[in-house]
Amino acid sequence: MNDSSWGAPPQAGYWGSTDRVPAQQGHAYGHVQGTATAGPSYDAHDAQQTRPMPIVPDVPDHGGDQDDDRGAARLSGPLFRDETPQAHPYGEVPQNPEPMPDAPQPAPEPRKKSAGRDLGAAIGVGVGLGAVIVASLFVVKAVFVGVVAVAVVVGLWELTKRLDERKDIKAPLVPLAIGGAAMVVAGYVRGAEGAWITMALTALAVLVWRMTEPPEGYLKDVTAGVFSAFYVPFLATFVTMMLMADDGPWRVLTFLLLTVVSDTGAYAVGWRFGRHKLAPRISPGKTREGLFGAVAFAMAAGALCLHFLIDDGRWWQGLLLGLAVSATATLGDLGESMIKRDLGIKDMGTLLPGHGGIMDRLDSLLPTAPVVWLLLVLFVGSG
Repeated sequence: MNDSSWGAPPQAGYWGSTDRVPAQQGHAYGHVQGTATAGPSYDAHDAQQTRPMPIVPDVPDHGGDQDDDRGAARLSGPLFRDETPQAHPYGEVPQNPEPMPDAPQPAPEPRKKSAGRDLGAAIGVGVGLGAVIVASLFVVKAVFVGVVAVAVVVGLWELTKRLDERKDIKAPLVPLAIGGAAMVVAGYVRGAEGAWITMALTALAVLVWRMTEPPEGYLKDVTAGVFSAFYVPFLATFVTMMLMADDGPWRVLTFLLLTVVSDTGAYAVGWRFGRHKLAPRISPGKTREGLFGAVAFAMAAGALCLHFLIDDGRWWQGLLLGLAVSATATLGDLGESMIKRDLGIKDMGTLLPGHGGIMDRLDSLLPTAPVVWLLLVLFVGSG
């Protein structure tokens, strides 16, 4: 053991009386130029244990920190493993020393996969919403149109509120809400022509309404307003346009079932087998395996729905419809994830426990509605 293991040389007077300490203090044990002398007592109470202990013969304790009779250093303090080291005057004792290389390390606990949401609440809310939608769909069509209009207005409120909070973009909600509800009704009453006309009038109302405010930020506010009018109510009008056919409720039910089955297949397969990220910069939770699950589930459900629910439908048409739904539902989900990442939020709202907000449930439905409407018209006609 060399001298450096014990720290810097002690200063005069630190070890008490110095009348018996030689002037040469080159070694902790008093060996100076080959001559053994009775060195100063080493107060091991203040030592830092960094190396194995030297073999030191037992010395009787004569009281005090210095053995006056034998001139040998008395060892005490943290040099014994059952004693707690204290602060050293020449340096700090590490509070969390690294373990010995051969010391056994505790095995890390395996990580458990988490769904990321309250599944109980999510399932309960989903079943409740499904019951309301199906009941309104097959009892009175007008009630279902009202349900869609309410969902559109709430979705617009969530979207404009988040834009205002996160980006200071003030899209005018009043003309958007009135125009959005009117757009949904117009799509049911007058079809595509009514939807387009109401969309144009809503955009004009947004431009005029924003003129009542100062001009600063006018362009970004009206741009966000027109985008919101197209993204939420205009795409939702294709749902009520499906309802116009003789088998309209079954078409809407097919649209809803395929979208939900696609999302469920993506979630189930991705959670269990997902390894490869689909779009990590947009939505890190989505995987390629989940996309394959969405395609398989949606195509199977599409074949069943077209064969059993839609008049004159064919199973192979259902396969194509399911493939298209899985693509649009995934793109819709990624699209809203892109918006939420730009805004720096996780959910659009907190209205639905386990789901987030209304917009978090409409993200897959909105871009899927026009595709399903168009394919059903091509496959079986407008009815």
